[in-house]
Amino acid sequence: MSVISVIVGSTREGRFSEKPARWIFRQVKKRDEVDARLLDLRDFPMPFFDQPVTPATPGRPPFEHEVVRKWTAAIGQSDGFIFVTPEYNYGPSAVLKNAIDWVYPEWHRKPVCFVSYGSIGGARGVQQLRLTVVELQLAPIRSSIYIPVPTLLAHYQGGDVDAGLAELEAPAEAMIDDLLWWTQALKTARAA
Repeated sequence: MSVISVIVGSTREGRFSEKPARWIFRQVKKRDEVDARLLDLRDFPMPFFDQPVTPATPGRPPFEHEVVRKWTAAIGQSDGFIFVTPEYNYGPSAVLKNAIDWVYPEWHRKPVCFVSYGSIGGARGVQQLRLTVVELQLAPIRSSIYIPVPTLLAHYQGGDVDAGLAELEAPAEAMIDDLLWWTQALKTARAA
């Protein structure tokens, strides 16, 4: 069984991210071969990275922050990831980037895909994340879900967000299929 973690990439008050995160989490949970987990960054209130050495430093001692240790353990237990991310000013949220930066070897050789929202579906934020995750030796898959602006606006205007997300179920299923294929392939390769 593979562990797929859906990461809620915003902690803002009144945030939209938990709606698509819970939606894609439910889609992943439908799969028999998956242990789906929801990692909400609100549950991991990490300080901004301030350590004298980076997580990539060979032989460094574990970081002392208890929440960072819990976060690192959750990443280490995961075999694949779905980042649910807003786009802020052409990039991902600072809280998501910070959470990514606290971890290094636990990300290695695992697949990741994205569910995003914002101007043009959050695509520019995902572009930046793709560059970041490659440096962490994650394997970004091609498939992503870009939530249309009307669905995002429905959240703030009291509209039907669920109807907008339901329209994305077919591409979500295809993305999950790709993610699970890469998860199994990379899990097998890591074990070899």
